[in-house]
Order: sequence, then structure tokens, then C-alpha cells
Amino acid sequence: MFRKEDQKYNIISYINEDENLTLKEVLLDKLNFSVRSLSKMKRYKTVKVNNEYIRPGDKINKGDLIEVKIEEDMADFKPQDLKLPILYDDFDIIMVNKPPFMVVHPTKSHFENTIANGVTHYVVEKSENVKIRFVNRLDMNTSGLVIVAKNPYAQFVLSSDMKEDKVEKMYIAVVKGVVKEDFGTINEPIYRSEDDSIKRIVHEEGQPSVTHFEVVQRLKDSTVLKLKLETGRTHQIRVHLNHIGHGIIGDELYGYVDENLINRQALHAFSLKFKQPRTREDLEFKAPLPKDMEELIEKLK
Repeated sequence: MFRKEDQKYNIISYINEDENLTLKEVLLDKLNFSVRSLSKMKRYKTVKVNNEYIRPGDKINKGDLIEVKIEEDMADFKPQDLKLPILYDDFDIIMVNKPPFMVVHPTKSHFENTIANGVTHYVVEKSENVKIRFVNRLDMNTSGLVIVAKNPYAQFVLSSDMKEDKVEKMYIAVVKGVVKEDFGTINEPIYRSEDDSIKRIVHEEGQPSVTHFEVVQRLKDSTVLKLKLETGRTHQIRVHLNHIGHGIIGDELYGYVDENLINRQALHAFSLKFKQPRTREDLEFKAPLPKDMEELIEKLK
């Protein structure tokens, strides 16, 4: 059981609820720390039980207070005031509504004006010494919800939840053509056919990939779809919609391009549901449709 009154961004406080467990078992099985994190705790003595250091293999009792101190240097991102839409902030995560045309993480070609730069400025302004990590990422031309973890524990738990399909991810897309079925599922493996290409295809040798869709609105030779991901493959929605003959409008790689309609792929990550990594309370976030997609829908009516 976590003690909410003790929660800080750099201290995790947990009251053991079980008998006959070692500290290591609680840290790995109850608190979801990785083996690598456990080795660092042992080396730097950053975990205490009832305010005393003990060995990971030692037994602990029911009711014992376990405190894990997370000490990290901030990532070397240049702080930039990008006026990011921050939807939520607690001791473990920050929720950002990513604008279109913004890269999540710095690259050789985009080393400034990224979500990482903007979030770094945000935490510096709050005087928080945290190392930010991204739980999910979006393509540069996709807008919507991005989860930023403030510590390795939060990233590990949420990444594990994603792998186990415990995070509900919903998107809105505007696609070419009128989709006849009101509901449907695309269950097709996705494969990277060439190592030097970013493009993916549907291929029997690929990774299992499942996308559910629901028609929101039928327009002139186009459709607004709501999409739910079961898996999180690179370009999954874009590849799957192209495969069924309804590529996303504005998608230069897989879809239908008309610069008079929209100058990027009409894809928006609008909803996320998951459990807070430490308290395990249910969290739900929604990001409104960006202006360019609203204008696109009006043009297509």
C-alpha cells in the first residue's frame, strides 16, 4: 500500500502488506522495479526499511515501511519555453497534448523545439530535478496525448502496462473514401521490409498487430474514424488503414495527399486511459481535436 501523504517525485513510500517476503521480492513483484534498478539501489543504498538499510535478500514484515529514493541527474535537453499544453502533472507523470509538426524527442535533424525541450523548461520552472522519459511517442505530424514519466519506476510500470494491453489508446483519423462497415477490426501483421526504409507493410512475416475502428461520421468521399489500438507497432494505424483501402488524408507515406485539404496526416491521439503507476488509481485524459482537423472535416461535409 502506497502512502499518498508521503509521495514526492523522488521518494516512493510503500507499506508492505504481505508476510514471508524478502525486500527483493517486494521491490520486483509488488513495486515493479527492474533487476537493473535493484542493482543500483543495492550499490548506492537508496532503499530503506523502517528508516534502516537492509540487504535485498533479507526478510521483511507485514506493515514495514519501504522507502526508495530516486536520485538522477536531469537529461541534457535544452530548456525552451514552447507554451506546451500541459493537461496533468503529478509526482510521477506529465500529460502533454502534442501539437502537430512537433517532434517528441530530439534527433540529429530536430535537436530543438521538441516536446523534450518544452517539458524540460516546464520542470525547471517548477524547480523539479527530474529526468524525463517518454512512455509513448507520436510521429511528428500526428497530434495528441503523450505521457512523460518523471522517474524510471513510472516509465517501467506504464511501459509494462502498455505491453500487457492495460492502457487504452484511442485515435481519431480522417480517411479517404466512405467506410461501409460501422465497426471493424484489422488484424494483420506489420513488417519492415527494408532496413534502410522507414516504411512498413502488411506481411505474414511481420509482428502481430490489431486495430479496431468505428465510424464516427461519413463525409464526402471520406470518413471520420475512431480507432483503438491493441498493439503499438510503428505506423500501425497508417499501415492498417492503407491496407483496407482507406488511407489517412494528408499522409504522404501511406495515404491520400491534397494540400488544399490539410498539410499533414489527419491523425490525432485523443484519449488515454490507464492506472497511475504508483497509486494505481484510474486516470483518463482527452485532447480536443486540433483546429486543422476540425477545418478539414468542415471542408469535407
